[in-house]
Amino acid sequence: MKVVIIGGGIAGLSSAYFLQKEGHQVTVLDKFDIKEGASFVNAGFITPSHIIPLAAPGMIAKGIKWMFNSSSPFYMKLRWDVDFFKWAWSFYKSSTKEKVAKAIPVIKDINILSRGLYEDLLASGELGSFHYERKGLLMLHKTDKAGAHEMEVAKKAQYEGLEARYVDQNELKKLEPNVTIDAKGAIYYECDGHSTPTEFMPKMVTYLKSQGVVINTGEEVEDIKLNRGKVSQIKTNKATYTPDEVVIAAGSWSQKVAKKIGINLPVQAGKGYRINIERPTGITLPAILMEAKAAMTPMNGFTRFAGTMEFSGINTIIRKERVEAIARAAKAYYPEIEITEEEKQNAKSGLRPVSPDGLPYIGKSKHCKNVTFATGHAMMGWSLGPATGKLVSEVIDGKKTSMDISPFHPDRKF
Repeated sequence: MKVVIIGGGIAGLSSAYFLQKEGHQVTVLDKFDIKEGASFVNAGFITPSHIIPLAAPGMIAKGIKWMFNSSSPFYMKLRWDVDFFKWAWSFYKSSTKEKVAKAIPVIKDINILSRGLYEDLLASGELGSFHYERKGLLMLHKTDKAGAHEMEVAKKAQYEGLEARYVDQNELKKLEPNVTIDAKGAIYYECDGHSTPTEFMPKMVTYLKSQGVVINTGEEVEDIKLNRGKVSQIKTNKATYTPDEVVIAAGSWSQKVAKKIGINLPVQAGKGYRINIERPTGITLPAILMEAKAAMTPMNGFTRFAGTMEFSGINTIIRKERVEAIARAAKAYYPEIEITEEEKQNAKSGLRPVSPDGLPYIGKSKHCKNVTFATGHAMMGWSLGPATGKLVSEVIDGKKTSMDISPFHPDRKF
């Protein structure tokens, strides 16, 4: 079959990878150049430990509290946007203990599936060598309150069979002997891995092209024609396509694309930022700086500090106060590390596609027979990329999926 994938991020490229394995003729369309965006500026975490969805109890209250502080970790910019208001209401309705409890095993299962697929990719050698390590993740805390809160999450993770334990300051020094950490302790999720997105993505593009996948950049979808409940034609600013199957993996732009086929897919852009330090730091273990809501990853050749969730619409504006907040967080937890002005000026942002309940959209809508969605992954897009691609290929081929995907249904109600 001829499959057109709209979107060249980690979800789109992973879908292309598994679809070409099944013998399909695959074309990837991306409005940009597949050199930037959320799939390049993320923290590179592969995180079975992230079992709590973004839509958790108390998040709306925090968003309202922080709404007027543009440097806060969870920032919602006031703006007149009907889609955003509807999404926010659905987010609020999804933020219940009952819904979170149902989401926990689902998030764990898809993360473990994806972690295994990353390891299979590395073992296959198809992409050549790429950075992937399974050293775990530290949840560093400065206050007893934060530590106790994360320990409750760790207990849920342990119940789900994930490796998690508490480490005190003495063990932190043993785990990270070459850098000073200012924290009371950490919850250590040994089940997690990490990678370097800026290394992986170009290698995936090169491999896909070598296998006959057509990747067309600078192509924006302008119109989609339907015939008898199926996409019959996709028109871009450069060409026209007549696919048998379509995958919408357009990240934060997925709602706009879905509207062209008459489907309302609630997605909001959650902007994240990153600062790279391209000099030795002595850090070897990834960490989340809990009170600051920031992340740190030792990548291949550099250390990355990343974080924040900013709902301000689709834009690439770099807010200096948010970059400064990440730099302050780095200094607060790693006092020996000074982020320079040049490093802050080179900060980048990316837009994460966030669904109202924090779960991705994977699967077909009843409203269009030959469209499969692969979007809405919020802060877990990098972690869930390969699993999403695998599931998409199974859906299109009519195979039994590797896991139950009903919680990810694009038509689900909030």
